[in-house]
Amino acid sequence: MPRERAQGRDESPEERADRQWQELIQEIRVAQTGVQILFGFLLTVPFTAHFQGLAETDKAIYTATVVLGALATGALIGPVSFHRIVSGRRIKPEAVLWASRLTFAGILLLLATCTSALLLVLRVAAPDALVPWLVSAVVAWYLLCWYALPLWARIRYTSEEDPQPEEARKTRSTT
Repeated sequence: MPRERAQGRDESPEERADRQWQELIQEIRVAQTGVQILFGFLLTVPFTAHFQGLAETDKAIYTATVVLGALATGALIGPVSFHRIVSGRRIKPEAVLWASRLTFAGILLLLATCTSALLLVLRVAAPDALVPWLVSAVVAWYLLCWYALPLWARIRYTSEEDPQPEEARKTRSTT
C-alpha cells in the first residue's frame, strides 16, 4: 500500500490510525483517573453522618452530580470497550473517530460533574452570596483551559485541511 504524507508525517492510513489511537488512549487515561477518583468519593458521601442533615436542594444537587459522574465514567471507559469489541475488524480509523467522540462527550460530562460537585461543596462551605461567583469563575477557567485555548490554537496554528483519515471522512459523509 502506498504511503501518503499527512499532517507532516510520512505514514500510511493504518499507521496514522494506530498513532491516533495511542494518543487518544493516553488522553483518556488522564481524564478517566480524574473522573473515577471524583466518582468514587461521591459514592461515599451518603454514608457520612453529615449527608442526612443536608437540605433537599443539596441532596438533589448531589444526586445530579453522581449521575453526571456515572455518565462521564461510562463515556470515558466507552472507547476501551469499543476498541475491544471491534478489534481485529480492520476499522481502526472509524474506531478512532467514535472513541474520540465518546471521549469528547466524557469531557463535557466531566465538566458538568466538576461544576455540580463544586456547587454542592461550596453551598455547604461558603457564604451563599459568594457561591455563584466562585462556581462561575471556576467554570470559566475550565472552559478556557479545556476548550477556548485549544480551539484558539487550532484556529491559529493549523490549516483548513481536514485532519481525519480518509476512511473516517467517508464514514462521516455517509452517515
